[in-house]
Amino acid sequence: MTRKLFGTDGVRGRANTDPMTAEMALKLGAAAGRYFRRDQSPVHRVVIGKDTRLSGYMIENALTAGFTSTGMNVLLLGPVPTPAVGLLTPSMRADVGVMISASHNPATDNGIKFFGPDGFKLSDEAEQEIERLVFSEITPAQSENIGRAKRIDDGRFRYIERVKGTFPQGRTLEGLKVVIDCANGAAYRAAPEVLWELGAEVIPLGVSPNGFNINDGVGSTAPGAAAARIRETGADLGICLDGDADRVILIDETGEVADGDQIMALFADRWAEEGRLKGHTLAATVMSNLGLERYLNDRSIVLHRTPVGDRHVVAAMREHGLNLGGEQSGHIVMTDYATTGDGLIAGLQFLAEMVRTGKRASELAHNFEPVPQLLQNIRFDAGQTPLEAAPVQAAIAEAEAQLDGTGRLLIRKSGTEPLIRVMAECEDEGLLRDVVGGVVAAVQDAV
Repeated sequence: MTRKLFGTDGVRGRANTDPMTAEMALKLGAAAGRYFRRDQSPVHRVVIGKDTRLSGYMIENALTAGFTSTGMNVLLLGPVPTPAVGLLTPSMRADVGVMISASHNPATDNGIKFFGPDGFKLSDEAEQEIERLVFSEITPAQSENIGRAKRIDDGRFRYIERVKGTFPQGRTLEGLKVVIDCANGAAYRAAPEVLWELGAEVIPLGVSPNGFNINDGVGSTAPGAAAARIRETGADLGICLDGDADRVILIDETGEVADGDQIMALFADRWAEEGRLKGHTLAATVMSNLGLERYLNDRSIVLHRTPVGDRHVVAAMREHGLNLGGEQSGHIVMTDYATTGDGLIAGLQFLAEMVRTGKRASELAHNFEPVPQLLQNIRFDAGQTPLEAAPVQAAIAEAEAQLDGTGRLLIRKSGTEPLIRVMAECEDEGLLRDVVGGVVAAVQDAV
């Protein structure tokens, strides 16, 4: 079955434009409700969280209508991080969890992510079945069996306590000054509260959402604002979350950025030393830098590469019994603590290492020298298939011949935006620019 709705991370698009319309959200709610009501249990529940986008109100109400129409009771969490939905779905004995968010995308976009009753994102097979139901006739519940909906006021506090519980007992953040950039997104209240309650001096940034400013000049995709604040205040660390707080970028006390690869290198090395790294393996995507792979190889740690998307990372971790994985973009998945990427927990684990070792962030956040990597994105219109064009195929073949085993070339469609991503790695930066430039030019001509 060809997937029309679901990408690498749920359904996503421009708000009020197909497929991210109220009508489609209602159908998705009804389809997911029907899918998760296959057994004969008398009560069925769904928990729904959202970030701070204006369109979240519209989509939340439409999803609620869809779910209740099939007899599901809806528990509305309000603005909470995506990992909070993964946590609360099983703890509240729900059949399904939903997060309304377009993650790091601009405020004009939105998305819908589904979690199963175990708190993990749905399998491809489950998403395909829900998609099939969307485009078929969905049987509604009888009038006396329509579901109810109610607000849950303590969802954020439940999440806060779980996050605090991941910090080592007997230790505090006293004496540390931390910039926390919440991207005007879902963690704008939870993240500063966690850090303050653990004893840090908190310098909040991106904590004034207005429905339109999520990820706008702040957060993990724009770490410059937090870096400037660190230099102004003399903070020890900057933690930059994205709009739904499932990814993180760290900034050391000098203002230098550490991406997900550097964070995973630290955690994998430390966990391996402690005997905590299951399978002595880290799961990461094909986008992770070759420098990370070399760093791990030197320590006899296996790097298991997956397709792009934290869903694929988690699927590989579950299949192989691993407990650490993630993406260069900042999704850090630690299944000892959470079912999906959690930027705040990752930030806390880094702070715990600072406390344990007494080292500065700059001494912990830069573990290997990255191989030069260049990534360029080309936007395309719906219906276009530029990667199938003969000149593009020829340009890709030429680029691979130029690299001739000295680097890596990766070209793919984004699963969350209408973009072609062209990425290459090579020690020779001149060759790197030529290789990427040639492929990008061919793709631009094709679109």
